[in-house]
Amino acid sequence: MANSIALTGPYRLKTPAPFMLNALNLNGAAFLIYTVFLLTGTFLFAQQKPLKFTKQHIASESYETVGVFDVDNDGKLDLVSGAYWYKGPHFQTRHYIGSAKRYGEYYDDFSTIPLDVNGDGLTDFITGGWFGEQLVWKQNPGDGGEWQEHWIAETGNIESSRSWDLDGDGIVEILPNTPNDSLVIYRLQTDANKKGMGSFNKHSILGPHGHGLGFGDINGDALTDIIVSKGWLRAPKNTFTGEWKFHQEFELGTASVPIIVADVNKDGLSDLIVGQGHDYGLFWYEQKPATKKQKSQWIKHPIDPYISQYHSMEWTDIDGDGENELVTGKRYRAHNGKDPGGNDDLGLYYFKWNGENFSKQVIDYGPYGHGKGTGVYFSVSDVDNNGMKDIIVAGKDGLNIYYNEPIKQ
Repeated sequence: MANSIALTGPYRLKTPAPFMLNALNLNGAAFLIYTVFLLTGTFLFAQQKPLKFTKQHIASESYETVGVFDVDNDGKLDLVSGAYWYKGPHFQTRHYIGSAKRYGEYYDDFSTIPLDVNGDGLTDFITGGWFGEQLVWKQNPGDGGEWQEHWIAETGNIESSRSWDLDGDGIVEILPNTPNDSLVIYRLQTDANKKGMGSFNKHSILGPHGHGLGFGDINGDALTDIIVSKGWLRAPKNTFTGEWKFHQEFELGTASVPIIVADVNKDGLSDLIVGQGHDYGLFWYEQKPATKKQKSQWIKHPIDPYISQYHSMEWTDIDGDGENELVTGKRYRAHNGKDPGGNDDLGLYYFKWNGENFSKQVIDYGPYGHGKGTGVYFSVSDVDNNGMKDIIVAGKDGLNIYYNEPIKQ
């Protein structure tokens, strides 16, 4: 069954017939309509139940991060990206919250992690950047005004930050990927009712750790381990007082943030899915069990070696079949075009495991102005409340929503 992209309004695209490129003119604006096609390795194949996405352009600013949460507590999801929040469910009205400092092509704002930091019932967010070398949280005022910035820590250069509930208490911890500096867990201080108190405790667990960061149970002990470029840290039973033992078992290069931990081939062992943030390639690493004579082995398998700058990704059920898919894309101008493949066409994709390898579906693809890449932090959430998860992507090429449309089977 063919996937098609069809225009439904001045900003919205839907997925036409395979291998065709059409041009439309709507209200004087030229639109290119691209085919969504499927790849298995280098081979094309027909998919019986393709997904269709409607593309809505939200903004043209070059912020590289977007979060999705209910800013004004009206029960509807909103978008927060850079200097603005966009009111749901239509996202056409935006409110200024204050901008991060700009350094050349970059805004020093590399995550939008939602968290009620001060316990006032309003969702704030956590960010940080490479140039300012600080982790901060921005306070939701609840009145439509600017958001006050609060310092958390001096961290060193932050590639991006991620959150994970490491200790299982229902509250996420914050971990910046600081390649040249120590790996630190930031734990929100809470009161007796588990409400945030506006500050964080700091727990350093490793020194400089390279580009890339992930979370998951590597060794099957039901604890959340941490993965970095050169190995993984085994979680202690007590997250904040125990020793995180480092196992140097692989070399992942300029690995993605996050690195995905998942049992890809269903053999009972956790594997890794890794993009190259500043080079070509997307791979999965199959874990082979340790023996008395040797540590665990990791066998590298290609997913897509031909696209560069797979910097960010999400592992989530995008088609509603109960199995997770990999959602990712090429970060636009990650190093201002200086990375290998930095000036190649842009793309946003999802990959589905078919029992033997990953099949690739192109959601959007093309040169700047037609295709869409990713930034360093994007979101997957059902923003139109139709039961299907949508993809919300910010980058130096703007902010877009890809609405995941239900398919009649």
